[in-house]
Amino acid sequence: MRKVVKNAIFSTAFVVSASAATAGPDQVSILLGSHHVGATRSFEEFNPGLFLTWTEVAIGQRVDLTVGAFRNSYGDGSLAVSGAYPLYRTEVWGFDLFAGLAWYPGNGDQFGHAIDDMVPLAGAQMRYRNLFMQALPAGGNSVDATLTFGLTFSLD
Repeated sequence: MRKVVKNAIFSTAFVVSASAATAGPDQVSILLGSHHVGATRSFEEFNPGLFLTWTEVAIGQRVDLTVGAFRNSYGDGSLAVSGAYPLYRTEVWGFDLFAGLAWYPGNGDQFGHAIDDMVPLAGAQMRYRNLFMQALPAGGNSVDATLTFGLTFSLD
């Protein structure tokens, strides 16, 4: 099961990046850190990461697809792939719902909803100009929610 799930996320990330790569990504986002709401233990909250986003390329050109890598809150490297459905967007503001999968090698047991080391993610993301924040409810066994934040830039 472990190998099947890992292959599924890597295949999905490859297909997403390969199919959209002909057009190139539209945005680059730099993850800076996180805050663990209601944490009952300590987490690393400096979580640098780099994500590439292809905007409005899936499901009738309505959903954004993102792939990236980041240092997770356990101090290890992680990979993630996600899709975001925009609810409200202007040049200045944005509010989306998102869902995806992240690979937390060796840390899947820290999550009540993981399949081996593959962790499903879902939440809301907000943007003001170049600043972004994501809110993920029930981020693990010892946290109520996780807030992440960083910078995003258009590649146009």
